[in-house]
Amino acid sequence: MSAVFKERLAGKLDPTPGGSIYVDPATIEWTPSQFPRIKMKVLYRNDDEGEMTVLLKWEPGAVLPFHKHPEIEQSYVLEGSFSDHDGICRAGQFVWRRPGSLHETRSDEGCTILAIYRKPNIFFNAAGFESSK
Repeated sequence: MSAVFKERLAGKLDPTPGGSIYVDPATIEWTPSQFPRIKMKVLYRNDDEGEMTVLLKWEPGAVLPFHKHPEIEQSYVLEGSFSDHDGICRAGQFVWRRPGSLHETRSDEGCTILAIYRKPNIFFNAAGFESSK
């Protein structure tokens, strides 16, 4: 065991007070998103960087309109399923999208998703949308 590791075990380092932010999603109300039939609970948000971690609840038949991912997007399906032209992601499954990818997403049966965004999606007919990428 190295001397540095022994020092750490001996309590030479102190934890950062307030460095861990605990969030209990059960205490957060579902709020409407900008899209019909999709509600959200924001778990983490950094507007300066465009980052967000959010629980999304899609009602059956909900559609997220055609959009572009400026950065990687990661989604873990907690219940139900959602899909796009590449496939379907069901409860217990994970999908991530490449930066610059374009698609429309839908949920025929409804779903609850944990989504992690590094930058907000850019929607068709919105500033910054370029169909050439």
